[in-house]
Amino acid sequence: MEMYLEKSWELALNEEFQKPYFLDLIKFINSEYIVKEGAIFPSKSTVFQALNLCPIENVKVVIIGQDPYPTKGHAHGLCFSVERNIQPFPKSLINIFKEIENDLNVTFPENGNLERWAEQGVLLLNSVLTVEEGKADSHSKKGWEKFTDAIIQKLNDQKEGVVYLLWGSKAHEKGQKVNSDKNLILKSVHPSPLSSYRGFFGCKHFSMTNDYLIKMNKKPIIW
Repeated sequence: MEMYLEKSWELALNEEFQKPYFLDLIKFINSEYIVKEGAIFPSKSTVFQALNLCPIENVKVVIIGQDPYPTKGHAHGLCFSVERNIQPFPKSLINIFKEIENDLNVTFPENGNLERWAEQGVLLLNSVLTVEEGKADSHSKKGWEKFTDAIIQKLNDQKEGVVYLLWGSKAHEKGQKVNSDKNLILKSVHPSPLSSYRGFFGCKHFSMTNDYLIKMNKKPIIW
């Protein structure tokens, strides 16, 4: 698999690319794209899109998802985000937009593509970066989790004053190594319909994020 990777991330993660687990991971992923052609998401060119749209120096907010949507046409490398033409939105994304509406009085957007967030400094990182069609978690425990842990570690080592939005137990676990003295960590349940009513709605993470960014003399996010 060719690596389409933004320069700051390529430099930061260079050592990771040489490790045996990552070489095994890429071998597995390459095989999946060949053997299951058209059934592995996202496309090869957008596997690292979260990094490509948000260089390290631009990161102000980190949102951690689980794995890509396993529905054809949905996933494009950014957690919770879908391609512009996808209607209706996935239920978790609908709940995210509902909370933004209630928190900031911002109406629902016309599309569910969150590139507009990434370009403002929101790293939309899934824990696992690929998936097989119709099989959620099918590429878990293949090495992606270790790789995305390394991404979080690099951010923690190189930056401070970052907001980490950790929704759900898996995201909470992912953020355990983040220095809470130098960053803002906001936790809630996952925005899935199965859990959103237990604390995601009303969490006000979006206004709290912007308040913190302003306090840190950074531009707030236009959610």
